[in-house]
Amino acid sequence: RIMRPDDANIAGNVHGGTILKMIEEAGAIISTRHCNSQAGEPCVAALARVERTDFLSPMCIGEVANVSAEITYTSRHSVEVQVNVMSENILTGAKKLTNKATLWYVPLSLKNVNKVLEVPPIQYARKEQEDEGKKRYEEQKLDRLETKQRNGDVILPVINPEPHTVGYSQSSLIHLVGPSDCTLLGFVHGGVTMKLMDEVAGIVAARHCKTNIVTASVDAINFHEKIKKGCVITVSGRMTFTSNKSMEIEVFVDADPFVDEPRERYRAVSAFFTYVSLSKEGKPLPVPQLLTETEDEKRRFEEGKGRYLQTKAKRQAQMQQAAQ
Repeated sequence: RIMRPDDANIAGNVHGGTILKMIEEAGAIISTRHCNSQAGEPCVAALARVERTDFLSPMCIGEVANVSAEITYTSRHSVEVQVNVMSENILTGAKKLTNKATLWYVPLSLKNVNKVLEVPPIQYARKEQEDEGKKRYEEQKLDRLETKQRNGDVILPVINPEPHTVGYSQSSLIHLVGPSDCTLLGFVHGGVTMKLMDEVAGIVAARHCKTNIVTASVDAINFHEKIKKGCVITVSGRMTFTSNKSMEIEVFVDADPFVDEPRERYRAVSAFFTYVSLSKEGKPLPVPQLLTETEDEKRRFEEGKGRYLQTKAKRQAQMQQAAQ
């Protein structure tokens, strides 16, 4: 579809959350089709995880986004979907790859939303493809478990914070989940949640820099629990790490069952977003150094630095491999 003004920020760059929402919609369509391709109980595919997603090139108002999805692996109860996003300048015909993403879905029964159904297997062109897919499946399964175990943090308000501190830029958004946010099963679309998360992360980054900012990448997004229609969700974001030209922002979503539910608030989704600061000409700008004050903030900064260096090393290794 064509990118409209309401898809973009004030500089004309399409919001990362808009692209993430389109990616998730494509993944949900193809995985739901596949899971209903054989006779059996009807189901809807629910998003469980999004692997690291890099925003390779910005997309602008007036360009056409073409989102394509392919199923690359199936386990007994999950589907791996690879999604590519191309942008097209319809005036010149120029096309470029803007995003590549990997998503994991699980099929939930339409009759019983807590019942996970079996996934029809796919045919692999080579045995190596199945083996590689199984390895990716085991890795994401382990990472999801580790992420859920460390998800106890909350963001508390800070009185009169100093500029460039964690408390100065941290932000929260409260949203009542309505019918238009939900799937056929009455749970929030993963794409809706990701769009809200990107919005909050963008506010944190803009508060810290006071410049135009764009999404550079999103670390794995883990969907720990479903969010029902009628819940009040709180999307919270805080700065965890800054390098010379990038910012890492931790974002999590807490759900508060609001209507006819005795259950207490719970952590539903968590992720790390990376942003860069741009000039009016679209050139990268230096990022103000994050000032850490507490021991927890210093610990999170060092953890973010570790993720940053690990990603940098992977990128350099890929560039060297491509050069060979």
